[in-house]
Amino acid sequence: MKGWFLYEWRTRHLFIISSLVSSTLILWFWGNHHLFPPQAGESKDDTTNVVNLLLSASPPPSFLGDEGAASPLVSINTTPSSSSLDTTHHKNTTEIYKPPNKQDPAVENQACNFGRGKWVRDDNLPLYSGFGCKQWLSGMWACRLTQRTDFAYEKLRWQPKDCQFDHFSGPQFLKRMQDKTLAFIGDSLGRQQFQSLMCMITGGEERHDVEDVGKEYGLVKARGSVRPDGWAYRFPITNTTILYYWSASLCNLEPIDPTNKTTSFAMHLDRPPAFLQRFISRFNVVVLNTGHHWNRGKLNANRWVMYVGGKPNTNRKIADITNAKNLTIYSIVKWVNGELLKYPGLKAFYRSISPRHFFNGDWNSGGTCDSTTPGALEVSQNDSSDSIASGAVKGTNVKLLDITALSGVREEGHISRYSIRATPGMQDCLHWCLPGIPDTWNELLFAQI
Repeated sequence: MKGWFLYEWRTRHLFIISSLVSSTLILWFWGNHHLFPPQAGESKDDTTNVVNLLLSASPPPSFLGDEGAASPLVSINTTPSSSSLDTTHHKNTTEIYKPPNKQDPAVENQACNFGRGKWVRDDNLPLYSGFGCKQWLSGMWACRLTQRTDFAYEKLRWQPKDCQFDHFSGPQFLKRMQDKTLAFIGDSLGRQQFQSLMCMITGGEERHDVEDVGKEYGLVKARGSVRPDGWAYRFPITNTTILYYWSASLCNLEPIDPTNKTTSFAMHLDRPPAFLQRFISRFNVVVLNTGHHWNRGKLNANRWVMYVGGKPNTNRKIADITNAKNLTIYSIVKWVNGELLKYPGLKAFYRSISPRHFFNGDWNSGGTCDSTTPGALEVSQNDSSDSIASGAVKGTNVKLLDITALSGVREEGHISRYSIRATPGMQDCLHWCLPGIPDTWNELLFAQI
């Protein structure tokens, strides 16, 4: 009997020791090997390191892009009952704008977080008329030309907390940008910011002295195209050039078979647009943005095929739309940051995502944005609502133009159902009325250049 107990005791201890050794080996193997074998074409270069970094963070919430299909973007106020912002809710009374006290050293000496502050009424706004600026402003974004009757959204100015800066004026902007070039590169929201700035500089007035210099940058309308790939204008009085280039993905796009009119396009996730590579040496300020075209529907419609390292992507992690977008943002910020060393006079900004506000549905399922008042007037959070953009610029000399949270409380500023090209039952809760919210983006840009 005693021998049986001794045998059982030894057996149990051997089992425990064996289990511990096995567990240790399993954990060691797990920590030093991939769950899946390496895919063809994968290598431990900077691209893979970036992807691993991104995958280690919690992914942002997904919601639909501007024209359908799931798009992994930062969602703000997509339902009436929830909000990702730390805000003070809107009341019937609106604070009147008061210029900050320039003699207050406490205000002047504090670091400025332009994304934190409040919306206040300013009767000096807007800086241009929505009935005018036809030289620069697309009619589809000029809400004054539609049946819309509420325009209180034009009278709100963004006042950052504890910040001291000069408010925008066209002459001051041109003086600050004398003999310089500013380039917007991005999607249709970038185009809105470009048109907004042109209207702000000119006050919405006709300027026959402004020169169209698009040819200098290859921005000419190709045969069969609806519009050129961008626009470039020069103010000869100060030799200031403002341009916009359409790059919805911020990727370099190349036809896979140039001899085939229906060819697919290599979408190089880790390479900046060829336009930016070619002309960055001529820029003094560059503002980048992307986001609302990152959905499977857009990629398929445009025949975009993901490439990494000059080859078709075979990494299943990168093939995920969220990771592909994030890889592109990190890659272009890293590339531009490297270019800043070559061109000390260059300032670069990455603009955070512009929020969309479809309530009770989406763009193609009855989603609306009929509000005539802001969802809130104050943003008190310190961190950006666009964690991918803020993470990409962290530790670089590329600045974040953080507009997500301050725009996120302004659901009343969208085109809504008043679009000139409106489709029955569909509203535009992505693009903004002009004059409107993008003017504020340019005020913050002006304050930082």
